[in-house]
Amino acid sequence: MVINREKIEFYLKDLETPIGKVINLSIALLVLVSSGIFVAETYHLPPDARLELRALDTCILIIFAVEYLLRLWSAEDPVKYIFSFYAVIDLIAILPSFIGWVDISYIRLLRWFRILRLLRFIDRKFLIGSISNEDSLIFARILFTLFAIVFIFSGLIYQVEHPANPQNFNTFLDAFYFSVVTMTTVGFGDVIPVSELGRLLTVLMILTGVALIPWQVGDLIRRLVKTANQIENVCLNCGLAFHDTDAVFCKRCGTQLKVNN
Repeated sequence: MVINREKIEFYLKDLETPIGKVINLSIALLVLVSSGIFVAETYHLPPDARLELRALDTCILIIFAVEYLLRLWSAEDPVKYIFSFYAVIDLIAILPSFIGWVDISYIRLLRWFRILRLLRFIDRKFLIGSISNEDSLIFARILFTLFAIVFIFSGLIYQVEHPANPQNFNTFLDAFYFSVVTMTTVGFGDVIPVSELGRLLTVLMILTGVALIPWQVGDLIRRLVKTANQIENVCLNCGLAFHDTDAVFCKRCGTQLKVNN
């Protein structure tokens, strides 16, 4: 049987056909499961349960590696693909675990970035039924970005601080609490990192909280205010759902809108 590169590339990117949706939904679910495994491993688990989780994570890792190789093999320009944003995220998702098998310190920290693979699936075509217009899609991306930032920083600070400061960073929830408090600049001071790398991460959290999060939240508020001042009037040409109350033509494609009585 001849393997068609174009067909493989199509289904790995496709979010509309049943086969494409099944493939990409399965990948998205595996990303969530693997991220959940990282969180679960921070808690006290029976040895058998921990072994089963690691076996499951290894299986997921192999699937991700095969997926990456298929995307690389089927890409029209492999070199361009390697340096694309999503390819770098895909590589970060699998490389730390393989390197971790030979015990290179701190490389496995990058595995917490695996959740960023979900960015590929924050798409209107993929989230059909949940995302009704472009503003809602941007809204979903902003919310996911905020969650991903907190999740990644929580994983990193736990990985760094737990060995040196287990009483304060005992589980992922402890690290998550510290990340939220730090990035929102509340600063209760009840949890303090003791390692140099932990303090460096804390500085990065504060800078991120001061610079990035207000910008994202501000954009989110502007989107909400904008959407609140619009009405649903679906364009028959491009499908854009919401327009200004006095709009006569679609702001995206210029098609005349139907008149609402």
